[in-house]
Amino acid sequence: MLTLEEKKQFSEILETLGETLDISESQYDATVRSYGAVGEWLAKPESTLAPYNPIIRPQGSFMLGTMIKPINEKDDLDIDLVCELTGKAPQWTQYNLKQAVGNRLKSNEIYNKMLDKEGRRCWTLIYAESSNYHMDILPSLVSDGYSLILEKRLSASASDSNYDSLAIRITDSKQGNYYTDTNPENWMKSNPFGYGGWFLNRATIEMRKSMLMSASVNPVPKYQKEKLPLQRVVQILKRHRDMMFNGSEDKPISIIITTLASRAYKKETSIIDALISVATSMRNFIESRYDTKTGKFVKWVANPVNPEENFADKWVEFPQREKNFYKWLDQVESDIQIIVQKRGLQYIAEAMKKSFGEQSVAKTFSVLGDRDLAFRQSGKMLMSTGTGILGSVGTVAAASHNFHGKD
Repeated sequence: MLTLEEKKQFSEILETLGETLDISESQYDATVRSYGAVGEWLAKPESTLAPYNPIIRPQGSFMLGTMIKPINEKDDLDIDLVCELTGKAPQWTQYNLKQAVGNRLKSNEIYNKMLDKEGRRCWTLIYAESSNYHMDILPSLVSDGYSLILEKRLSASASDSNYDSLAIRITDSKQGNYYTDTNPENWMKSNPFGYGGWFLNRATIEMRKSMLMSASVNPVPKYQKEKLPLQRVVQILKRHRDMMFNGSEDKPISIIITTLASRAYKKETSIIDALISVATSMRNFIESRYDTKTGKFVKWVANPVNPEENFADKWVEFPQREKNFYKWLDQVESDIQIIVQKRGLQYIAEAMKKSFGEQSVAKTFSVLGDRDLAFRQSGKMLMSTGTGILGSVGTVAAASHNFHGKD
């Protein structure tokens, strides 16, 4: 059992680790500028899309504030975006709508060179190696006044089940009606912004949720330096996953980790309390449901804003993914328990390296060291009697240190 003092110290370590996993503000701003420019190109008066008021918004981890750097920082960041069109030509099918977006991108000499091969649902722009990111742009159809509905809906206090009005219709080339059906009501439904509202509703109190969520879905959101405990927990879990599976296609996917962590989160304000609680109880929110197609029970991780959608549906086709998920749950729970049993900076750092990466952990403790030096020089340094960690929290005053050549 950790003391209050030890919890504060471990939370400070985890918060700093989370900060090292964040993309930088300059990376963030560059990304926003890039997709903002794409949105401007799509919406220019001469564009065939202009009558449908195209808007680009971030979705996924970029919107949720849970994005992390790749282990190798030279690898690409994956930025998920939604291209909203309000209305369409009456004769347009999913295929026509998607091609309209793609053709407009291709009409730009720069974007035409950046386009990757067409995906099942998205168009992908690959930015130069110096930028280290690519953007997946999902064409979608929204109703009149959607932006106002989105802003109003996410600014209001809401229960978990009231996000239906934020659903959008998307294009999917694997659907049987992709080339033929002009009625959007029959197209695949998705609800990334409803999910975002649900996540931040789980992450924080209502008063701050509306502010955070409204800012997150803004086409030009501001960089979020301070994160809520659940956001940090998800980042830390995702980095542990990345270290354990090293890019394997059968690794646990982020949407399942994020959903289970959100369900397991009990509004803890301490990151270490939240991480321990989430890691030990995530498995409790994986359901078993009877599948009438196969006549068997299957594992089910329900989409909280569309309970009939199973985020774990691929586990039937790829059973190794289910095995790996449970293997990961066991490992992350074990690793966290080992880490919190350590005392002393050196031993804590050593215990964290395998789980979170030597480079990230080294940077974490370097930042903590620099911070502690500043506290020491200010005479405000305290030391934890439990962990021996120096910092702004603790019970024992630490002696100041005078360097040679200084008074």
